[in-house]
Amino acid sequence: VQLQASGGGLAQAGGSLRLSCVASGLTFANYVIGWFRQTPGKERELVASIYTKSATYLIDSVEGRFTISRDNAKKTVYLQMNSLKPEDTAVYYCAGKFRGTSDYGYWGQGTQVTVSS
Repeated sequence: VQLQASGGGLAQAGGSLRLSCVASGLTFANYVIGWFRQTPGKERELVASIYTKSATYLIDSVEGRFTISRDNAKKTVYLQMNSLKPEDTAVYYCAGKFRGTSDYGYWGQGTQVTVSS
């Protein structure tokens, strides 16, 4: 199983970035995919997740600015990030867990998002 995250970079405050997470080696449609982020000295936090029937969850601080979506045919989950703020700066990770389970067992490498003010 492999998850490949990409799309990070540098953006100005108010700008946009789209992260992609491409999966391989799993029956993608059966997996919940989450996007997490981490900054130095802080614990990794769940930012958004999308379930197998495309129900979504986003934390309050990104609600209305971020959108998570999935394309099962491409085995890809997207995190569209709009109206970026400097506090969104972090390393973003995608992770997967089989539907109905509690722990994310598969992780991709991180992609850095930096938002300048």
